[in-house]
Amino acid sequence: MSEQPGTVEVSVTVGLRGPLSGPVPVRTDLRYDPSDPYAVTATFHHGRGEVSWIFARDLLADGLLAATGDGDLHISPMVESDVVLLVLTTPEGAAVMEASAEELAEFLDLSYEQVPPGDEWAQVDFEDELAKLVLGS
Repeated sequence: MSEQPGTVEVSVTVGLRGPLSGPVPVRTDLRYDPSDPYAVTATFHHGRGEVSWIFARDLLADGLLAATGDGDLHISPMVESDVVLLVLTTPEGAAVMEASAEELAEFLDLSYEQVPPGDEWAQVDFEDELAKLVLGS
């Protein structure tokens, strides 16, 4: 009998870039839950609480290698650096954060141990998802 994949949770510190100062450290929790196998959640903890951002695991992986993103999240590696830029936008504004490429890659590796890339579909119960759509729940 095979073991069910487990949730991966890792805390990292990202730097929030400001217009007048160096990056301000922001504790960020990265979470990968195999029950939503295509997604990663990043929860940014700040002085007023926390903000969670859900995005594709593939987007994070691709952003370690080349600039990528469409919509409210863009990720790009800095040339000759271990830093990756995360640009998050909302109708109210934008935040530019920098993160360690090595820490992000380690998080991805842990998620790949749970659900290898390309095997995400095997974690989805399509009949259950279809029932949710039909029943509107």
